[in-house]
Amino acid sequence: MLDCLAEELLPEEKEKLAHPVVGGVILFTRNYYDKRQLSALVSDIRRYANKPVLVAVDHEGGRVQRFREGFTAIPAMGDILRRSKSKGECAKYAEACGLTLAVELKTLDIDISFAPVLDINGVSQVIGDRAFADNATDTVRIAKSLIQGLKAANMPAIGKHFPGHGSVAPDSHIALPVDERSFEEIKHTDMVVFEQLIKSELLDGIMPAHVIYNQVCEEPAGFSARWLQQILKGDLGFTGAVFSDDLSMHGASVAGGYVERANAALDAGCDMVLACNNVKGAEQILDGLEQRVSQQLRDNANNKDSAKALCGGSFYQRALPTGLKDQYDSAVALIQSMSER
Repeated sequence: MLDCLAEELLPEEKEKLAHPVVGGVILFTRNYYDKRQLSALVSDIRRYANKPVLVAVDHEGGRVQRFREGFTAIPAMGDILRRSKSKGECAKYAEACGLTLAVELKTLDIDISFAPVLDINGVSQVIGDRAFADNATDTVRIAKSLIQGLKAANMPAIGKHFPGHGSVAPDSHIALPVDERSFEEIKHTDMVVFEQLIKSELLDGIMPAHVIYNQVCEEPAGFSARWLQQILKGDLGFTGAVFSDDLSMHGASVAGGYVERANAALDAGCDMVLACNNVKGAEQILDGLEQRVSQQLRDNANNKDSAKALCGGSFYQRALPTGLKDQYDSAVALIQSMSER
């Protein structure tokens, strides 16, 4: 999954989209001017790719909401609990947030937001109020309601950052965090959130953390077969898609150069890797993975599930259900009224 640099596709980006390795595009604030422009950009992405591609964005709410002008201001996830006076009100507020962000994105043909954040709010400033709560019980409860809103608009839920980023202070964008807790401690705190949502069949995708849990294994979770294949897919029974976090982040550098990072993530169990904010690095990945992905496509020519996984799986262009206008209007009104608290 690549990014693009501006509000329109550059000539070289149009060529890259047709590359057999490319299965998606993630959008950022720099790609947005207004809804008309964004709709045209998404249309061009799909046209020049000339194959199914997944169009994604980080649109969690709060400080991580890429599109603002013309969009409803989604609160930081931590504000949902803080502003609510009862569990019932909290559930309605969370569901309204999920429905609103999903409707507004899918109206513009954007497939997914990488949300919700399922980390428990601990010492991490980069997580902070992006998390629902400081405990697993409230996190699961509120996440279920928000996901219910996403799914009402037919948007997949992508939980991040497995198995939990909230207990390390360093920011994996600029550092390599090391979580020194034992596996048992992680299992009975952060992992409870993922375990319960997987058991409830609410997560369509998961994004692992660029964090080393050194009492478990020496690789960051996103490059670890122990975390992704043995624990996530084996022990927890997760059968959805796994997206790497951005391979340009400092927390990914431990895996080597860009091609090494991409191969390590795929070998560990990721289905799609994100290469953003570094044009040269992304180009290296395209060249380095071409033979690998082409062989996988040939090997799985008759396996629809495997082929779909390479281009975003069942995430691709899910239709926005009809008849949501009244529900959407009520959700927006609730969000706006709660923001005044």
